[in-house]
Amino acid sequence: MPMRSWLFVPGDSEKKLAKVAGSGADVVIVDLEDAVAPQAKETARRLAREWLSSQRGASGTGQRWVRINPLGTSLWRDDLMAVLPAAPDGIMVPKAAGPAQLQILAAELHDLERRHGLTPGQIRLLPLVSETPAAALGIPAYLETGVPRLAGLTWGAEDLSAAIGAGRKRDAEGHWTDAFRMVRAQVLLTAHACGLLPIDTLYADFRDLAGLERVALESHADGFAGMLAIHPDQVPVINAAFMPGEAEIAEARRIVAAFAAAPNAGALQMDGRMLDQPHLEQARRLLASLG
Repeated sequence: MPMRSWLFVPGDSEKKLAKVAGSGADVVIVDLEDAVAPQAKETARRLAREWLSSQRGASGTGQRWVRINPLGTSLWRDDLMAVLPAAPDGIMVPKAAGPAQLQILAAELHDLERRHGLTPGQIRLLPLVSETPAAALGIPAYLETGVPRLAGLTWGAEDLSAAIGAGRKRDAEGHWTDAFRMVRAQVLLTAHACGLLPIDTLYADFRDLAGLERVALESHADGFAGMLAIHPDQVPVINAAFMPGEAEIAEARRIVAAFAAAPNAGALQMDGRMLDQPHLEQARRLLASLG
Protein backbone atom coordinates (compact mmCIF):
# COMPACT_ATOMS: atom_id res chain seq x y z
CA MET A 1 0.00 0.00 0.00
CA PRO A 2 1.44 3.42 -0.94
CA MET A 3 2.01 5.93 1.85
CA ARG A 4 2.47 9.12 -0.15
CA SER A 5 -0.01 11.54 1.42
CA TRP A 6 -0.32 11.92 5.20
CA LEU A 7 -3.34 14.14 5.91
CA PHE A 8 -3.94 15.78 9.30
CA VAL A 9 -7.52 16.24 10.51
CA PRO A 10 -8.41 17.92 13.83
CA GLY A 11 -9.64 15.35 16.31
CA ASP A 12 -12.25 17.66 17.81
CA SER A 13 -14.01 18.42 14.50
CA GLU A 14 -16.82 15.97 13.87
CA LYS A 15 -17.56 17.69 10.56
CA LYS A 16 -14.01 17.34 9.22
CA LEU A 17 -13.70 13.76 10.45
CA ALA A 18 -16.88 12.88 8.57
CA LYS A 19 -15.41 14.16 5.29
CA VAL A 20 -11.82 12.96 5.50
CA ALA A 21 -12.45 9.31 4.57
CA GLY A 22 -13.23 10.40 1.01
CA SER A 23 -10.12 12.56 0.64
CA GLY A 24 -8.04 9.89 -1.10
CA ALA A 25 -5.24 10.25 1.45
CA ASP A 26 -3.05 7.20 1.88
CA VAL A 27 -2.82 7.98 5.59
CA VAL A 28 -5.24 10.01 7.71
CA ILE A 29 -3.76 11.37 10.95
CA VAL A 30 -6.35 12.31 13.57
CA ASP A 31 -4.65 15.13 15.45
CA LEU A 32 -4.96 15.30 19.23
CA GLU A 33 -2.07 17.75 19.60
CA ASP A 34 -1.63 21.18 18.01
CA ALA A 35 -5.04 21.32 16.30
CA VAL A 36 -6.92 20.76 19.56
CA ALA A 37 -7.26 23.35 22.35
CA PRO A 38 -6.58 22.12 25.91
CA GLN A 39 -10.26 22.29 26.90
CA ALA A 40 -11.23 20.14 23.87
CA LYS A 41 -8.76 17.29 24.40
CA GLU A 42 -11.26 14.90 25.99
CA THR A 43 -13.83 15.53 23.26
CA ALA A 44 -11.16 14.98 20.63
CA ARG A 45 -10.16 11.63 22.18
CA ARG A 46 -13.76 10.44 22.12
CA LEU A 47 -14.37 11.55 18.55
CA ALA A 48 -11.05 10.06 17.43
CA ARG A 49 -11.93 6.69 18.93
CA GLU A 50 -15.39 6.74 17.32
CA TRP A 51 -13.96 7.67 13.92
CA LEU A 52 -11.20 5.06 14.08
CA SER A 53 -13.76 2.39 14.98
CA SER A 54 -16.12 3.43 12.18
CA GLN A 55 -13.35 3.25 9.58
CA ARG A 56 -11.77 0.01 10.77
CA GLY A 57 -11.78 -2.40 7.84
CA ALA A 58 -13.71 0.00 5.59
CA SER A 59 -12.94 -0.43 1.89
CA GLY A 60 -11.20 2.43 0.14
CA THR A 61 -9.98 3.96 3.37
CA GLY A 62 -6.29 4.66 3.86
CA GLN A 63 -4.39 3.90 7.01
CA ARG A 64 -5.76 5.36 10.26
CA TRP A 65 -3.18 7.11 12.43
CA VAL A 66 -3.32 9.37 15.49
CA ARG A 67 -1.00 12.19 16.51
CA ILE A 68 -0.81 12.04 20.27
CA ASN A 69 0.43 14.81 22.55
CA PRO A 70 4.18 15.04 23.24
CA LEU A 71 5.79 12.45 25.48
CA GLY A 72 7.10 15.28 27.64
CA THR A 73 3.53 16.12 28.74
CA SER A 74 1.05 14.29 30.96
CA LEU A 75 -1.47 13.96 28.11
CA TRP A 76 -0.08 11.22 25.88
CA ARG A 77 -1.01 8.26 28.09
CA ASP A 78 -4.64 9.45 28.19
CA ASP A 79 -4.50 9.73 24.39
CA LEU A 80 -3.31 6.14 24.05
CA MET A 81 -5.85 4.78 26.53
CA ALA A 82 -8.62 6.48 24.55
CA VAL A 83 -7.68 5.38 21.02
CA LEU A 84 -6.02 1.96 21.43
CA PRO A 85 -9.35 0.09 21.69
CA ALA A 86 -10.05 1.23 18.11
CA ALA A 87 -6.73 -0.24 16.89
CA PRO A 88 -5.16 2.64 14.95
CA ASP A 89 -2.59 1.62 12.35
CA GLY A 90 -0.01 3.97 13.77
CA ILE A 91 0.90 6.74 16.16
CA MET A 92 2.62 9.98 15.13
CA VAL A 93 4.87 11.26 17.90
CA PRO A 94 5.38 15.05 18.03
CA LYS A 95 8.48 16.65 19.51
CA ALA A 96 10.22 13.29 19.68
CA ALA A 97 13.42 13.64 21.70
CA GLY A 98 15.12 10.53 20.34
CA PRO A 99 14.97 6.74 20.08
CA ALA A 100 15.34 6.17 23.84
CA GLN A 101 12.14 8.13 24.45
CA LEU A 102 10.33 6.16 21.74
CA GLN A 103 11.34 2.89 23.39
CA ILE A 104 9.33 3.96 26.45
CA LEU A 105 6.32 4.56 24.21
CA ALA A 106 6.86 1.21 22.48
CA ALA A 107 6.76 -0.58 25.83
CA GLU A 108 3.47 1.14 26.72
CA LEU A 109 2.03 0.15 23.35
CA HIS A 110 3.04 -3.45 23.86
CA ASP A 111 1.07 -3.63 27.11
CA LEU A 112 -1.96 -1.90 25.61
CA GLU A 113 -1.95 -4.15 22.54
CA ARG A 114 -2.03 -7.23 24.75
CA ARG A 115 -4.80 -5.73 26.87
CA HIS A 116 -6.98 -5.05 23.83
CA GLY A 117 -6.31 -8.29 21.98
CA LEU A 118 -4.12 -6.75 19.28
CA THR A 119 -1.08 -8.34 17.70
CA PRO A 120 2.04 -7.20 19.56
CA GLY A 121 3.95 -4.71 17.44
CA GLN A 122 1.16 -4.04 14.95
CA ILE A 123 0.89 -0.32 15.76
CA ARG A 124 3.66 1.59 14.00
CA LEU A 125 5.34 4.86 14.91
CA LEU A 126 6.23 7.97 12.93
CA PRO A 127 8.19 10.50 15.01
CA LEU A 128 8.55 14.17 14.20
CA VAL A 129 12.28 14.31 14.85
CA SER A 130 13.17 17.97 14.38
CA GLU A 131 11.04 20.13 16.60
CA THR A 132 13.76 21.11 19.10
CA PRO A 133 17.43 21.91 18.39
CA ALA A 134 18.61 18.94 20.49
CA ALA A 135 16.27 16.54 18.67
CA ALA A 136 17.36 17.87 15.28
CA LEU A 137 21.02 17.35 16.14
CA GLY A 138 20.26 13.80 17.31
CA ILE A 139 18.55 12.49 14.18
CA PRO A 140 21.42 10.09 13.28
CA ALA A 141 20.88 8.35 16.65
CA TYR A 142 17.94 6.50 15.05
CA LEU A 143 20.52 4.58 13.03
CA GLU A 144 22.47 3.60 16.16
CA THR A 145 19.51 2.70 18.41
CA GLY A 146 16.78 0.77 16.67
CA VAL A 147 13.08 1.11 17.43
CA PRO A 148 11.35 -1.85 15.74
CA ARG A 149 7.97 -0.15 15.42
CA LEU A 150 9.26 2.72 13.29
CA ALA A 151 7.53 3.12 9.92
CA GLY A 152 9.47 6.22 8.97
CA LEU A 153 10.84 9.59 10.03
CA THR A 154 9.40 13.00 9.35
CA TRP A 155 10.13 16.57 10.30
CA GLY A 156 8.51 19.94 10.83
CA ALA A 157 9.75 23.49 10.53
CA GLU A 158 7.32 25.49 12.65
CA ASP A 159 8.32 24.41 16.16
CA LEU A 160 12.02 24.41 15.29
CA SER A 161 11.69 27.90 13.85
CA ALA A 162 10.18 29.14 17.10
CA ALA A 163 12.77 27.30 19.18
CA ILE A 164 15.73 28.93 17.43
CA GLY A 165 14.10 32.34 16.96
CA ALA A 166 14.27 32.16 13.16
CA GLY A 167 12.59 35.03 11.38
CA ARG A 168 12.40 33.02 8.17
CA LYS A 169 12.46 29.41 7.06
CA ARG A 170 12.86 29.91 3.32
CA ASP A 171 14.98 32.37 1.36
CA ALA A 172 13.80 34.84 -1.26
CA GLU A 173 13.74 32.10 -3.90
CA GLY A 174 11.59 29.82 -1.76
CA HIS A 175 14.35 27.38 -0.77
CA TRP A 176 14.88 26.21 2.81
CA THR A 177 17.55 28.15 4.68
CA ASP A 178 20.61 26.33 6.01
CA ALA A 179 19.33 24.98 9.34
CA PHE A 180 16.13 23.59 7.85
CA ARG A 181 17.91 22.20 4.81
CA MET A 182 20.33 20.37 7.12
CA VAL A 183 17.47 18.85 9.12
CA ARG A 184 15.63 17.77 5.99
CA ALA A 185 18.76 16.10 4.59
CA GLN A 186 19.38 14.26 7.87
CA VAL A 187 15.81 12.93 7.91
CA LEU A 188 16.16 11.73 4.32
CA LEU A 189 19.53 10.04 4.81
CA THR A 190 18.80 8.53 8.22
CA ALA A 191 15.47 7.11 7.11
CA HIS A 192 17.02 5.46 4.06
CA ALA A 193 19.94 4.17 6.13
CA CYS A 194 17.45 2.56 8.56
CA GLY A 195 15.22 1.17 5.80
CA LEU A 196 12.37 3.51 6.81
CA LEU A 197 10.05 5.84 4.92
CA PRO A 198 11.37 9.42 4.69
CA ILE A 199 8.30 11.67 4.85
CA ASP A 200 8.76 15.32 3.93
CA THR A 201 7.19 18.15 5.89
CA LEU A 202 4.01 19.98 4.94
CA TYR A 203 3.53 22.88 2.53
CA ALA A 204 1.84 25.52 4.67
CA ASP A 205 0.00 27.56 2.01
CA PHE A 206 -2.80 25.09 1.26
CA ARG A 207 -4.35 27.43 -1.31
CA ASP A 208 -1.18 27.49 -3.44
CA LEU A 209 -1.57 24.17 -5.23
CA ALA A 210 0.87 25.15 -7.97
CA GLY A 211 3.54 25.83 -5.35
CA LEU A 212 2.72 22.55 -3.64
CA GLU A 213 3.08 20.65 -6.91
CA ARG A 214 6.54 22.12 -7.48
CA VAL A 215 7.66 21.31 -3.93
CA ALA A 216 6.17 17.81 -3.96
CA LEU A 217 7.80 16.94 -7.30
CA GLU A 218 11.14 18.16 -5.95
CA SER A 219 10.62 16.13 -2.79
CA HIS A 220 9.93 12.97 -4.78
CA ALA A 221 12.97 13.63 -6.97
CA ASP A 222 15.12 14.11 -3.84
CA GLY A 223 14.20 10.64 -2.59
CA PHE A 224 11.34 11.23 -0.15
CA ALA A 225 8.54 8.65 -0.10
CA GLY A 226 5.69 10.97 0.82
CA MET A 227 4.63 14.26 2.32
CA LEU A 228 2.48 15.65 5.10
CA ALA A 229 -0.73 17.50 4.19
CA ILE A 230 -2.96 19.90 6.09
CA HIS A 231 -5.91 20.19 3.69
CA PRO A 232 -7.80 17.63 1.57
CA ASP A 233 -7.14 19.70 -1.58
CA GLN A 234 -3.44 18.96 -1.17
CA VAL A 235 -3.91 15.17 -1.29
CA PRO A 236 -4.37 14.60 -5.05
CA VAL A 237 -1.43 16.89 -5.81
CA ILE A 238 0.84 14.96 -3.44
CA ASN A 239 -0.38 11.57 -4.64
CA ALA A 240 0.30 12.49 -8.26
CA ALA A 241 3.74 13.93 -7.49
CA PHE A 242 4.87 10.78 -5.70
CA MET A 243 3.55 8.42 -8.35
CA PRO A 244 6.18 7.61 -11.00
CA GLY A 245 5.28 9.02 -14.41
CA GLU A 246 4.97 6.95 -17.56
CA ALA A 247 8.35 8.14 -18.82
CA GLU A 248 10.06 7.14 -15.54
CA ILE A 249 8.42 3.72 -15.60
CA ALA A 250 9.32 3.13 -19.24
CA GLU A 251 12.96 4.08 -18.63
CA ALA A 252 13.17 1.83 -15.57
CA ARG A 253 11.87 -1.09 -17.62
CA ARG A 254 14.43 -0.39 -20.35
CA ILE A 255 17.26 -0.32 -17.80
CA VAL A 256 16.16 -3.61 -16.24
CA ALA A 257 15.78 -5.18 -19.68
CA ALA A 258 19.20 -3.95 -20.80
CA PHE A 259 20.94 -5.54 -17.83
CA ALA A 260 18.91 -8.72 -18.25
CA ALA A 261 20.17 -8.94 -21.82
CA ALA A 262 23.77 -8.56 -20.61
CA PRO A 263 23.82 -10.53 -17.31
CA ASN A 264 27.61 -10.45 -16.99
CA ALA A 265 27.91 -6.70 -17.46
CA GLY A 266 28.70 -4.54 -14.47
CA ALA A 267 28.01 -1.43 -16.54
CA LEU A 268 26.63 -0.69 -19.98
CA GLN A 269 25.62 2.19 -22.24
CA MET A 270 22.08 3.30 -23.06
CA ASP A 271 21.22 6.38 -25.09
CA GLY A 272 24.76 7.69 -24.71
CA ARG A 273 24.76 7.31 -20.92
CA MET A 274 26.85 4.97 -18.82
CA LEU A 275 24.69 2.88 -16.50
CA ASP A 276 25.97 0.77 -13.61
CA GLN A 277 24.55 -1.23 -10.71
CA PRO A 278 23.11 1.73 -8.72
CA HIS A 279 21.03 2.65 -11.78
CA LEU A 280 19.77 -0.94 -11.99
CA GLU A 281 18.92 -1.02 -8.29
CA GLN A 282 17.03 2.27 -8.54
CA ALA A 283 15.08 1.02 -11.57
CA ARG A 284 14.14 -2.20 -9.81
CA ARG A 285 13.03 -0.28 -6.71
CA LEU A 286 10.80 1.99 -8.81
CA LEU A 287 9.16 -0.95 -10.56
CA ALA A 288 8.68 -2.77 -7.26
CA SER A 289 6.86 0.25 -5.84
CA LEU A 290 4.17 -0.18 -8.50
CA GLY A 291 3.08 -3.46 -6.89
